[in-house]
Amino acid sequence: MCGIVGYIGKRDVAPLLLEGLQRLEYRGYDSAGIVITGKPAAGKAAVLKMVKAKGRVRELESRVPKRFAGTSGIAHTRWATHGAPSDENAHPHMDAEGKVALVHNGIIDNASELRKKLEADGVVFLSETDTEVVTHLVARSQADTLEEKVRQALQLVEGTYGIAVMHADFPDRIVVARNGSPVVLGIGEKEMFVASDVAALVSHTRQVVTLDDGEMATLKADDFRTYTTEGSSTSATPTTVEWEAESYDMGGHDTYMHKEISEQPDAVDRVLRGRIDDRFSTVHLGGLNLDAREARGVRRIKILGCGTSYHAGLIGAQLIEELARIPADAEPASEFRYRNPVVDPDTLYVAVSQSGETYDVLAAVQELKRKGARVLGIVNVVGSAIARETDGGVYVHAGPEVCVVSTKCFTNTVVSFALLALHLGRIRDLSVADGKRIIAGLRRLPEQIAEILATEHEIEKLAAEYAQASSMMFIGRVRGYPVALEASLKLKEISYIHAEAYPASELKHGPLALIEPALPTVAIVPDDDLLEKNRAALEEIKARSGPILAVAHQEQEKADHTIVVPKNETELDPILMGIPLQLLAYHTALALGRDIDKPRNLAKSVTVE
Repeated sequence: MCGIVGYIGKRDVAPLLLEGLQRLEYRGYDSAGIVITGKPAAGKAAVLKMVKAKGRVRELESRVPKRFAGTSGIAHTRWATHGAPSDENAHPHMDAEGKVALVHNGIIDNASELRKKLEADGVVFLSETDTEVVTHLVARSQADTLEEKVRQALQLVEGTYGIAVMHADFPDRIVVARNGSPVVLGIGEKEMFVASDVAALVSHTRQVVTLDDGEMATLKADDFRTYTTEGSSTSATPTTVEWEAESYDMGGHDTYMHKEISEQPDAVDRVLRGRIDDRFSTVHLGGLNLDAREARGVRRIKILGCGTSYHAGLIGAQLIEELARIPADAEPASEFRYRNPVVDPDTLYVAVSQSGETYDVLAAVQELKRKGARVLGIVNVVGSAIARETDGGVYVHAGPEVCVVSTKCFTNTVVSFALLALHLGRIRDLSVADGKRIIAGLRRLPEQIAEILATEHEIEKLAAEYAQASSMMFIGRVRGYPVALEASLKLKEISYIHAEAYPASELKHGPLALIEPALPTVAIVPDDDLLEKNRAALEEIKARSGPILAVAHQEQEKADHTIVVPKNETELDPILMGIPLQLLAYHTALALGRDIDKPRNLAKSVTVE
């Protein structure tokens, strides 16, 4: 959610900041703003110049004056929390004297209390935001340095933040801080960058430093230093970002979502590459930091994620139970962290997050670590907060995913769970023969995904037929149920059609009352030991004149339409059965004229509660 980008150096800053904001548009936002340090007149102090606009970055760009020169600045894309989208509520926020400018991602929990105190002292607020509170706290500090002004302000603040601050009296620096919301420094040649996401940096530098919670940094054109909010120095070694700037381009596709769906054969090949061990019919997952003795001591596995990551976790739990015979389940991290869970020393916890920064997942990890639990991470971003906080884990190597809704990262996360399940299974009781069988199935996945993608035109025609539905039902049993959940989520995220997912076995326990000619049902019907039971569910729906679209390994007689997908090993079939439903959601949204890459009210990385 929201986006921060900043620069200090010798180049003209406004074009750099606007380009950075454009690269962060995928995160979701409703307004944007920019502030730069203008060149001071002779003998005069520096001047901060600001432009803000409700709407897209292009609206902001149209308002930036032709003469808007400067060599340092900060910019922001806002996703509304406190106060509706408006020019006034857009970031940056400045104090009354125009000396302090601040951008902020996150939520200040005690903003209302602080606001009342400041108003009692005569401060006049120009916005409804929680962020403006921090701006005034910095401006009113009597400290001699900008670093100390920011540090004193943050001592009064409760909540989450990633901030960048400029001050007219200290034009040679930008001060940044992090607590629960990403802040990444970009290290250039006599120039420095800051952003909330490496996407805004990679076209200029691939050398980055990711701040930890409770850490601050001062950026000057020729250097940087990091320290804690208590003032003690920290050491920061830059790392190299593995993704090129071109990875964030649309690559000839009309949307990022379409590009990312089409990249899945290569993405799956990438997550498998170098990890398969044919000699012992297993896989190498060196980042787990879990030896064989420790793995055999695990008595239960609990998987935590949100949204799509939670659905991937549901499939992952089934894979672990089937292949490793370890009891496993998945739970939304947003619920887990608030229910005072029993933390068992024999339970292995797995935190799942595409960005590695999802706030609810990160908070759950921190609570588990506080209670002495062993936690693994499955994430897509190297060096992300969850990757750093966990004891070990698996990178899913999906590459950058720009569209708000996740497709290739979901698929690669499930494949990563298959690798983890195979690894644990071979340490325990999974036979060599079964290990070889699963490895052969994993190797077939890229080609089979490409085979499904080749049928896109047929799925597009089906989407046009179902696009006028006001609601849709998705059903599946056991392995098919998480696929139904994820497909339902994809449809509602980008088409805005109401959709519900139920276990097919639950139809008679209530949902059957909804079945009628106007309610299409999408049924996940794998060719497994539950095939006849799934067909019985189709019979029940057809008897009540409900339209049926089946996703199956063979044509289904009772379905009005069937999307036939190639058969893999039974345990791996859910990976393939989700692919055509991504395309169905995409083409349904396209037929309805939706903004597919930026669905309303949603953001790519949810870094607030």
